[in-house]
Amino acid sequence: MLGYIEKMKDILFILVVTAIYSVIAHCVGSNGELAAGSIGALVLVAITVIGVVISWLPGFKRLPMVFWVSIIAVVASMPQFPLSDWILAQTKNVGFLSITTPILAYGGLCLGKDLAAFKQLSWRIVPVALAVAAGSFICATALAELMLHWEGIF
Repeated sequence: MLGYIEKMKDILFILVVTAIYSVIAHCVGSNGELAAGSIGALVLVAITVIGVVISWLPGFKRLPMVFWVSIIAVVASMPQFPLSDWILAQTKNVGFLSITTPILAYGGLCLGKDLAAFKQLSWRIVPVALAVAAGSFICATALAELMLHWEGIF
């Protein structure tokens, strides 16, 4: 139990730092409001924390943490969820690009930390990365099209 508390402290610290950077980047880059962006970032942090806690529950560990965070975010944004209108209104104030900047920076730091493993992958990582990016884009596009047609928007 103590190990999970230490992990949660680390995760919460990273999430709060990312939220702060995201809000600052959004305010500077898009002339967004500090208060509205801060509330939206805190909502995203709360959704992420709930997903992390669920991923640690017995029986839920089989699937990755990203899956549970995504499921919580999808459920929280569904019209049937009681707070979905408020959640969507708050998270609309946080720009997507302002969130990706610190996340990509963390990814770069993690990659730089394990440079020996990256060197072992050599050129083989390039086609894998391209295939993953293409597959993610195609699947996300297909899912978006399906949902837009299902909702009658497109």
